[in-house]
Amino acid sequence: MDEANKTNEELEEKKETNEQEEKQDIKNEVKQEENKTKSESTNSNELEELNDRYKRLFAEFENYKKRTQKESLSKRVEITADVVTSILPVVDNLEKAVEVKIENNSYQEGIKLILRQLSDVLKKFGMEEIETVGQQFDPELHEAVSHIEDSEKGSNEIVQEYRKGYKIGTKVVRHAMVVVAN
Repeated sequence: MDEANKTNEELEEKKETNEQEEKQDIKNEVKQEENKTKSESTNSNELEELNDRYKRLFAEFENYKKRTQKESLSKRVEITADVVTSILPVVDNLEKAVEVKIENNSYQEGIKLILRQLSDVLKKFGMEEIETVGQQFDPELHEAVSHIEDSEKGSNEIVQEYRKGYKIGTKVVRHAMVVVAN
């Protein structure tokens, strides 16, 4: 997580530096053009050209800011997804450990607490479980590992989950492995 934070901080610093440089370049260019027009005989056409150039530069700078913000957000989601993906096997194993029947209830309760804490941390990063049983099969979210015929179930209805799926926002981190009816 420290690497992800460092990467985010570096991106933010680069973005701020680039924005400041762009603003200063725009100001310098506008000042140069203003000084040039003052020394020469100004007419309305030159003023319109300068105003148009200034507006174009400003619009270009605004587009640059929006683009860097989108890139920064995209990179953050990508890094978070990579970290979450590496942690998911641990979550799977803890869930399996909770399901095992043992004599020592306090041991099982401890595992449940650890699983709950880990799940809370992952939720803070935007991770959500993909809903499965009772839902319609969606190849964007689910991976069908088996197909059964069941007259009581609807077409393409998910009847069983083999492995949980997760997503962050709209990005699927891991597809849910499911059994689909009809």
